[in-house]
This record gives sequence, structure tokens and C-alpha cells, in this order.
Amino acid sequence: MFSAGFYIGALLIIALTNLLYKWRYPRCNGVLPPGSMGWPLFGETFQFFSPNPTCDIPPFVKDRMQRFGPIFKTSLVGRPVIVSTDADLNYFIFQQEGQLFQSWYPDTFTEVFGRQNVGSLHGFMYKYLKNMVLNLFGPESLKKMLPEVEQTASRNLKLWSSLSSIDIKEATAEMIFGLTAKKLISYDAETSPENLRENFKAFIQGLISFPVDIPGTAYHKCLQGRKRAMTMMKNMLQERREKPRKVQGDFFDYVLEELRREDTILTEAIALDLMFVLLFASFETTSLALTLATKFLSDHPLVLKELTEEHEEIVKRRENPESGLTWNEYKSMKFTFQVINETVRLANIVPAIFRKAIREIKFKGYTIPAGWAVMVCPPAVHLDATRYKDPLDFNPWRWQGTDTHGASRNFMAFGGGMRFCVGTEFTKVQMAVFLHCLVTKYRLKAIEGGEILRTPGLQFPKGFHVQIYEKK
Repeated sequence: MFSAGFYIGALLIIALTNLLYKWRYPRCNGVLPPGSMGWPLFGETFQFFSPNPTCDIPPFVKDRMQRFGPIFKTSLVGRPVIVSTDADLNYFIFQQEGQLFQSWYPDTFTEVFGRQNVGSLHGFMYKYLKNMVLNLFGPESLKKMLPEVEQTASRNLKLWSSLSSIDIKEATAEMIFGLTAKKLISYDAETSPENLRENFKAFIQGLISFPVDIPGTAYHKCLQGRKRAMTMMKNMLQERREKPRKVQGDFFDYVLEELRREDTILTEAIALDLMFVLLFASFETTSLALTLATKFLSDHPLVLKELTEEHEEIVKRRENPESGLTWNEYKSMKFTFQVINETVRLANIVPAIFRKAIREIKFKGYTIPAGWAVMVCPPAVHLDATRYKDPLDFNPWRWQGTDTHGASRNFMAFGGGMRFCVGTEFTKVQMAVFLHCLVTKYRLKAIEGGEILRTPGLQFPKGFHVQIYEKK
């Protein structure tokens, strides 16, 4: 009996040792990049989510860059991953979208954003949805939307100036959510029986948490927030179906028109997932960028001075100083776009961009096996001292004489390749218009907060509280 137990125990040890060996040394037709796969199933997920209170390259990535070089392997949430901090490989990945690589995100991401979200779709379906979004956020639509964006910013700044203090992160998120939800689904928080944004707040708190779906965890609350938000939007879509409007007024009307077509490839599930992603991306990412921009301006008086001079000059050139912003005035804001680019370079709101290798790929002597995930790391590129002098310094002048509207090997704050973010111009309009209204009519004073935390996404755990008051 003892010997039988001994043999069973020995076989278990051999099996576990074999499993551990295969995990740590995956098979490959070539040379895998160096790196560590961590523990079976968990990999190095816990290290990846470790908090970081600086704008620097995340310690998880920085430590491995120093040990293994710019391309290394790891394992996150049960998947083998090649991490790229190499500008050439990043560019190659974006240029080979649909040929050698395709968009991919961990299962936890698709649970949160929907299995048919725009980031997980490929080919014709992705292009179809991209064109739908451009119908809302393209330049022609934004030209018409510009007066409303300015009025919204002016109205909110006027309100905030009557208060002793506001959290700029929360205030700008609410402002942008209100405008975007109105354009997308004609949602008005004052007349709606349910608060849609509260569900998104619950969603956001768990989005950048460790993905464990157990009651009480932030991730569980995140999924519940998504569920409630999706139910609300589904009910609103059904109401619109039952009581259609004669004139197309918002994105819901456009979606319903597409759904009614006999040859449509759009489904209700895809439409609702798209709506959810658009609502989230439009207000959360932009409010984070605006909060950081506001903090940078309060910390850098010379930048604030030049920004103010640019916008005061715009007002001076008008025949009527009280007339609203024009599209030509918006496009003339050269220093403003430098401030925006420098802010999003340091913000690194999207800390990782995922793709999956469709087939085996050779690059710089390494092999990326078919089916492996590839993680492009924008912070490592944006904070590379060989490309940006003093990379942790906020210096908008570094963008002088460069293109501030596109992506490049060294700048991917809005993605790259065919998946360059279609909402980029909308984000820039929101930021530029808000800054215009702020610096021409108001001053601000930092009160408290402003500290950042990355886990790995950007957060302001204590907010950023400021006092806003009108210029005399």
C-alpha cells in the first residue's frame, strides 16, 4: 500500500514538473523573445496590475526592458504574451493589421465591453462600424457640433465659478458625458427616471481592477454596472422602435434606420455594444486628459501664459469679441494642439494595445508563434529618452514644427494604422474648446489632490480640486 502511494505521488510530481516546464518554456519553431512566464494560470498578472504613482514607464515593463530588452515574453490572465516596447515592431504590427495581426483583447476585456464590441471585430464589419462612427464624429459633423461644445463648456465654467471648489475630473466627466449621451441617445439626466452615468461610474471603478468576478470585488461591480447600463440602453432602443421620430436627431435614429434595412449586417447586440463603448470612451478618456492638462497648466505658468496669449489673440481678431468659435479658429490653435499632444503623451491613458498573431512571424531574430497575443506598450515609446529629451518633463514646445494631428512610430496616444482612433478629433475639439473658454475668461487655483495612480490605467484617486473664478 505504501509503495502504491509512493508511486502515485511520484507520478503526480513528475506530471506537475512536466506541466511547469512546458509553461515556462513554451514550444516554438525558432527563438522566443527572452522573459518569464510566471506561475501557471496566473502568469505575471499580479505584477502587471501593481500600482505606480508616477508618469514613468510602468515598473512591470521598465524592469523587464532592463533585464530582457525591448521585446520580451510574459503571461497575463492565462495567455502567453509578447510585449513590444520596440518602435519598429509596433509600427510593423499596426501596418500588418488584418494580414499578420488582428485586434485582440483578453476575455476579461470582452466581458466588460461586450463580445461584439468594435475593438474585437475585424475586416468588413469593423470598417462598417468605423464609417458609422465617422458619421457622428467626423469633421463635417464636428463643425456643426462646435457651437454646442462651446456653449456646454461656457455654461459649466460659469456654474463652477460660483462654487468654492470643484473636482475637475468629476466635473469634466459629467459635462462631456451629458453632451455625448445627448448626441448618441438623446439622454437627459434631468428628465430621465434612471441615472445612466451612475452605472458607468460603477463600471469604471472595476475596469482597471484585477479580473476576479466574485461579489464584493471591484471587477464584479464593474460587470454589474455594465449590465444595468446595457439594460437601460436596450429599453431606450425599444421605446424608440415603438415611437419612431420623423426626423433623424441622434445616433440611435441612425442605428434604427440601419437595423430596418433588409440587407443590413448590423445586429441589435452589436449596436448596443458600440453605443456602450462610444459613451465610455468619449467621456472617461477625455476627462482624464483634461484633468491632467489642467494640472500641468497650474504647475507650469509659462505654458499657461503662452496658451492664454494664443486664445486672447483669437478673440482680438474677431469683429465681434462675443461671437462664438469658428472651425477656422479651432484649426489655428497651434500651441493648443502642442499642449494636447504633450498631455496625452505623458498621460498614456491607453497603457497597452493588444493584437494577436494570425500566423507565425519572424522579427529581429525572434519568433512570434501563431495565436500568441502581442502587447504594444505606448508608455515605453512616449517616454523613450532617445526620442524625447527629458521625457518626463511637460514641454509642449517639443512639438513645434511637427505634425500634431497624426500617429507615428514615436507617438501612438490615439493608436495607429487602420485602427487609429476615430474619436481623436472629437477628443481634441472637446479639449481645445474647453481650454479656450477657460483661459480667456477664467483663472484657476489648485486646492488639493492631483496625485495620479496607474493600475495600469490612469486614475486620480483623490481627484483634482480647484477653484475657478472669473477674470476681472
